Amino acid sequence: MIIKTSIDQRGPITQEELEMLEKAKNLPIVFDEDSPELTEEELKGFHRVSEESRLERNKQTVTLRLSPQALRKARSLGKGYTSVLSRILEGALNDNDVIRHYL
Repeated sequence: MIIKTSIDQRGPITQEELEMLEKAKNLPIVFDEDSPELTEEELKGFHRVSEESRLERNKQTVTLRLSPQALRKARSLGKGYTSVLSRILEGALNDNDVIRHYL
C-alpha cells in the first residue's frame, strides 16, 4: 500500500507533520524493481552533496555601488533583497547575451 503525503516547506513544521514523520520512521523499508536495495559498492558511490558544494554556496562579502534608482528597486523587493540581487546577478552573468548587451 502506498500512502502519499506532502509537507509544506514554506512554514514551520506542524504537529500533524511531526506525527506523520514519526510514524513513517517506524515503517519497514520495502524494496521493489523501481527501488531495489543498493549493494555496498553502490552505497560507496554516494557522498554528501552539502559538503561537496559548501564552498560553492559560501558567499563572500563585496562592496557594490548602485544607482539610487537600482537601490530603491532592490529594497522594494523586501526582506532578503540582497539574496535576490545575488541570484539576479548570477543569472545575468550566466547569460552571454545579457553580458554583451551591457559591455
